[in-house]
Amino acid sequence: MRNKQINTVYLAILLFFAAFIIIPAVVIFTNAFNSSNGSLSFAAFQAVFSGNSLKTAFFNSCKVSVLSALITTVLAFVLAYTENFTNLPGPFKKILRTLAVFPMLLPTITYGFAIIYSFGKNGLITKITHHQFFDFYGFKGLVFGYVIYTLPISFTLIKNTMKYIDRRYLVVCKIMGDSSLKAFWTAILTPLLGTLAVSVVQSFFLSFTDFGIPASIGGTYDVVASLLYQTMLGSLPDFHQGAVIALVMLAPSIVSILLLNYLQRFNVRYNKITPMKMRKNVFRDAIWTLLSSIILVCMLSIFIVIFVAPFVKDWPNDLNFTWANLNSVLKDKQLIRVFNNSILTSFLTALFGTGLVYCSALVTSRSHLHPRASMVIEAIAQITNTIPGMVLGIAFLLTFKKTPLHTTMAIIVFCNMIHFFATPYLMMKATLDKMNASWETTAAILGDNWIKTVVRIITPNSKGTLLEVFCYLFINGMVTVSAVVFIAGARTMVITTKIQELQHFSKFNEIFILSLLILVTNLAIKTVKGIFNHSRKDY
Repeated sequence: MRNKQINTVYLAILLFFAAFIIIPAVVIFTNAFNSSNGSLSFAAFQAVFSGNSLKTAFFNSCKVSVLSALITTVLAFVLAYTENFTNLPGPFKKILRTLAVFPMLLPTITYGFAIIYSFGKNGLITKITHHQFFDFYGFKGLVFGYVIYTLPISFTLIKNTMKYIDRRYLVVCKIMGDSSLKAFWTAILTPLLGTLAVSVVQSFFLSFTDFGIPASIGGTYDVVASLLYQTMLGSLPDFHQGAVIALVMLAPSIVSILLLNYLQRFNVRYNKITPMKMRKNVFRDAIWTLLSSIILVCMLSIFIVIFVAPFVKDWPNDLNFTWANLNSVLKDKQLIRVFNNSILTSFLTALFGTGLVYCSALVTSRSHLHPRASMVIEAIAQITNTIPGMVLGIAFLLTFKKTPLHTTMAIIVFCNMIHFFATPYLMMKATLDKMNASWETTAAILGDNWIKTVVRIITPNSKGTLLEVFCYLFINGMVTVSAVVFIAGARTMVITTKIQELQHFSKFNEIFILSLLILVTNLAIKTVKGIFNHSRKDY
């Protein structure tokens, strides 16, 4: 009975991934190699590679992504070092952690409009400083936007690794007479080299595949993401050429994942880590605090305009306070329906996505499944982590355009479940692996089957991680745009796709208010999670 239950769950998981990964992958490859009459053809490849559009866009994407990834990693290191290797008060470090990940609560397409309203000729920061710092359309704006987008992820990655650096090596370096710079290199930077390289690769991958920032401030600086969108949904859409460009976008993603796997061997692991306070050094703490404060101010200052522009009568001509713009949005039934769609799709994504993640982690960590069978799910997690959102959205569009799922809310939920599967799965699996391995054996001796054991024993001990997974999926469901822009219909449009539409009509007040609704919703979800975690600690 136990094996039958486990095999049933495993089979259901495989069928889901077969339907929403394997079949769409086959369809997108078929479209790339087929002609309009259905015969095998390389015409789409010839059309794409014969022109200069893809070459230019690919080179531009690589250039801007590499630069932003390097800048992001340096800035993220400064923030992580300030938290882990200074004696700043705990409340300040908590504020630093919170502010560093703030941009993750907003969609990337909003970053561009915030940059426009901050650094434009009539922008908020331009008016305050009486100086326009840079031309935000094109290369410079994309670098700035990508850094803001990838900094929270890079900071989290480096911070989590830095926590496990053994600080005793700093003491050893001092005893050996090493200079401060050499001690810094030997005891801190060297153990982090693998993680720093991973940060660069991960930031490059995220920047290369992002659609939201180029959609808002890309201007005439073509990147692969904007070229792919124009090919698929432009004035003259071509699904065959779009499939070819999608495959081109997939190539750097695969290389990135291979590099990430290779870089894991450079991670330094200590046999034992001894908790140890840093020695007092007011000058060191002041310098790193100043650097971190500058980074956070530069990153977060562009978002101030989101809280200002919608609440004045006519930016920048009439700066008198008003609720009229907010009331107008709240009375607009279409915009409220879009907001409700976002809430519903994010909730369903979080609900069913958590179920999928939990079941997948259970059959690989808490069952006697054959190792090769477990490797299939591990491989699926790697694949979903490789596929860019735009490629996934196009694959779903081509696969389900003539089915009842086309432009439904269900297809958005399924797409999000696939898109965001990898990270929560690894999170859930890590938690289940740490639990007592004998629980299932003891329960079986007492007569419980596998399902009862999961419900009565495993699940109650996994509540914290389950809530973490739910919040992760909900927040990402609220802010995602790259995949859903291809599969959302008129009735199932969500906030991020509506924002992308509103930019063509220059309705920035509506854009900022919708962005605020996303922010408030995500903050509410994080607050609920914080209250739950606090109550569990008290208990």
